[in-house]
Amino acid sequence: MENARELFQIMTRRFGLLNKTCCSVGGNDVSLVQSHILYEIDRQHNPSMQQIAETLGTDITTFSRQVQSLIKMNLVKKTQYPQDRRVYTLALTTEGKFIATTIDQQMNDYLNEVFSYMTEFEKETVLHSVKIFNDAMAKSSKCCAPLTNG
Repeated sequence: MENARELFQIMTRRFGLLNKTCCSVGGNDVSLVQSHILYEIDRQHNPSMQQIAETLGTDITTFSRQVQSLIKMNLVKKTQYPQDRRVYTLALTTEGKFIATTIDQQMNDYLNEVFSYMTEFEKETVLHSVKIFNDAMAKSSKCCAPLTNG
């Protein structure tokens, strides 16, 4: 069995997950975290800030700062929920939707190119394995929490 950590380290580097900027669209540099936020806002319908923070497994303070930067970039709008003034919902602006869609297209193009070097069976095997791995990670008590020394 090859060293599992090394395999994941290499995959992380090749995916560009260590890059400060994951994507650049129309002069906007978007960080990896910001791209995840845009993706989730797009996927969920008018989610609350808390919903997205929980989905991404991040604390609300860090998340709020990221959202503020996306609001400044005119990619996200934040609206107070009429029924509960403590709750804010998030939506993409027209530009935010364009950028989220463009990033999605770039990622799909990249994955399609990578999968083009595999047989259909290999592709299905990889996707099935990633699904099994994601399901197992969801069951782990350590999943999505920052690793601590100790």
